[in-house]
Amino acid sequence: MKKTAILLMLVTIISKVFGLLRDIVLSYFYGASIISDAYLISITITTVLFSFIVSGISTGYIPLYRSIEKSYGTEEGNRYTNNLVNVLLLLATIIVIFGLLFTEQLVKIFASGFEGDTLVIAVKFTKISLLGMYFTGLVYLFSSFLQLHNKFIIPALIGFPMNLLVILSIYLSSTFSIEVLAIGTVIATAFQLLILLPSIYIKGYRYKFILDFKDRHLKSMAYIALPVIIGASIDQINVIVDRTMASHIAVGGVSALNYANRLNGFVQGIFVVSISTVMYPLISKMAVEKNIIGLKKTVAESIGAINLLVVPATMGAMIFAEPIVILLFGRGAFDTQAISMTSSALFFYSLGMIGFGLREIISRVFYSMQDTKTPMINAVLAVVINIILNIILSKLLGIAGLALATSISAIICTILLMMSLRKKIGAFGMKKIVFSFLKILIASFVMGSLAKVTFNFLLHMVSANLALIMSIAVGAIVYFIMIYFMKIKEVDIILNARKKR
Repeated sequence: MKKTAILLMLVTIISKVFGLLRDIVLSYFYGASIISDAYLISITITTVLFSFIVSGISTGYIPLYRSIEKSYGTEEGNRYTNNLVNVLLLLATIIVIFGLLFTEQLVKIFASGFEGDTLVIAVKFTKISLLGMYFTGLVYLFSSFLQLHNKFIIPALIGFPMNLLVILSIYLSSTFSIEVLAIGTVIATAFQLLILLPSIYIKGYRYKFILDFKDRHLKSMAYIALPVIIGASIDQINVIVDRTMASHIAVGGVSALNYANRLNGFVQGIFVVSISTVMYPLISKMAVEKNIIGLKKTVAESIGAINLLVVPATMGAMIFAEPIVILLFGRGAFDTQAISMTSSALFFYSLGMIGFGLREIISRVFYSMQDTKTPMINAVLAVVINIILNIILSKLLGIAGLALATSISAIICTILLMMSLRKKIGAFGMKKIVFSFLKILIASFVMGSLAKVTFNFLLHMVSANLALIMSIAVGAIVYFIMIYFMKIKEVDIILNARKKR
């Protein structure tokens, strides 16, 4: 698992760098403006309308496929896959028709502050973006199929060409027509599917038209996926509330919130998603085989790895929020107001980074045991807390208040979810995890303090961007030295594995 996770992390880093470059290019050409706001809302709408259903299905797909394969064989598993493919295509068609008929109403739901040109552009973008749903559903499902067969690299690589195509469409839209922004995104999504097709063919998948709503496996899938879908849709309510409130607070507020969230997601994508992606099929197999001891050990190691990687990233993002935003976005149409809004949002999003990371890992444990109700209840609680805090904190801190509300709700709900997991599977080493976390926190604080001192010192000698890069390097070296000598369990496991190799 560790070797695969590290390799997947390296591939994800490359893909995420290009994803970050995509946002940098968008900010360069459009800054935090009505065009970027409209484009980002159109993407949000298509994501909410369909992706939460797909994420629910793909989450339930892996443990159920394992169960079908064990009881009935691979052929029955592939039949079940084909049935899901056709159900997804049918769902996509229904949602696309609905979206095309009520596009303006949808935009007003997601961004009630939009009016005039911003509303017109958002409606135009959304009508085009809706077509990408056909490809999104299949990409999710076929990525899960490959992960089941221990093929993690290809699903991770598909983000690389997608981001390149989106970057190209951003550039072309500035030269020809802004509609190219939305068209390019749809084409990029379709290209992801094309990349996956050869790999799933090699792994034995053959498409057949099967649409059987009475299939017992489909019913089981609906039972597993429905709570995930409800939970995911509730999470998307968070997105709707955040974006709607941001559209009222300031012009470019939606974009500023998005850029900050993307930077936060950059860390999550590299560390958290890489670990959870490798862990999920493994613990799903353990759950089917009733190997609870192995499951506990894997979960504890995954949580420790998340802490080891995300805590220092959190500290760095908080300390250097504004210099990071200036380094990445501070050029072109991205003005000082956009820098201020984005950096303050990044600071407060970073507070919840560890909460988001651990919540993703722990939710997967419940999913592997086909318990999707507990994460759903947790998601309901999170959105209630977030909405209440949004109303209070946005009045005090503006855009930054929305980010802080999201972080606080994530931390509270992660703690509650960990308590629920302990009740379900028994003790899984929480005392050791907490003790290790405190060590990592101390090392991260020292790292951040020395990096900040270095940055202030170098500002008098070199440019701010170069000072930032050099300070981060110094901080990273200090952190790795400290965790080596602090005898942190997760570090010892990695070092021992390396020595044996």
